[in-house]
Formats: sequence, structure tokens, C-alpha cells
Amino acid sequence: MTEEATPEVIQEVTDWKDKYFRTLAEMENMRKRMQKDRQEMIRFGIENAISEFLPAIDNLENALRFANEASGEVKNWAVGFEMILSLFKEILHNHGIVSFHSEGNTFDPLSHEAVEVNETTDHPDGMILHEFTKGYKSASRTIRPARVKVAKHPQKEEPSQINAEEKKEEELTQNN
Repeated sequence: MTEEATPEVIQEVTDWKDKYFRTLAEMENMRKRMQKDRQEMIRFGIENAISEFLPAIDNLENALRFANEASGEVKNWAVGFEMILSLFKEILHNHGIVSFHSEGNTFDPLSHEAVEVNETTDHPDGMILHEFTKGYKSASRTIRPARVKVAKHPQKEEPSQINAEEKKEEELTQNN
């Protein structure tokens, strides 16, 4: 007995083929997604490990700023420390991590940490006046925000607030 290709059989074969190809595509997409997630986790781990070395890099840079004013022996040591610092910077560069300049730019909470606010009308509101610690970023995220001093315009007190404060002061002086 031979089976003829009835429309029902043809439809069933077509359905099975469709399910097979959909499953293959789903498996391929899952493989790509897992590979992307694994690469992201590795990159995130490397960036976190490197971020722990950033304070040491900052300290080397700060020490080397004062080395030029020191004695000859200290200057010789400084040359070696400059080589070590350049190796650290090369490692950062190889992993796509760069420092960024903040002074004179507008404050961005994703890239900056405000450690001091200076009330002034000499500078635009939100302008970074001084950078205490450099910030570092990769292509996808901020590794360490820059620690900065930010300009802020003083708030103007409303007349009703001033009058209320003056009344409180008068009452205090009258009661004493």
C-alpha cells in the first residue's frame, strides 16, 4: 500500500518543516544572545577590576606632579614611576577606557559627582568650576564619575519669606 500525497499530508509536512526551521532560528538567536551576554559579562568584569586600580593611577599622577621640584635622586625614581604610569595608561587604552576632562563643561549626573557647590553669578548654572578627581569611561558606560565643584546661581528669596524671617528675628529680640 502506497500513500498518496493528499492535501492533508502535504499540509502536515509543511507544518513540520515550518516548526523545524523556527526551532533552528530560535536556537541560533539564543546562541547569539548567550554569546553577547558572555562578552558583556567579561567586559563588565574587566572594567570593574580596572576601576580598582584608578586610585593608584591618580596617586602616581599626583606624586609625579611634584617630582620635578625634588632632588636628583627623586627625579631618577620619578622616571621609573612615569614608565609604570604609562604602562597603566596603555592597559586602560587597550581595554577602551579613557579619562575625560570636565572643567568648563556642564554638569552631567551620569558622568560627574558633585562634591562641592559654589554659589556664584559669575558662571552659568551647572558649569564645572574645578575637577578634583578625573573621571573614566568606556564606550558603553562611565567607569568612575569625575568628582567636581559645580557653579550654582544663588536662590532669590521672595519678599514674603524675607518679611517672615524679619518678623521672627524681631520677636526673638523683643522676647530677650
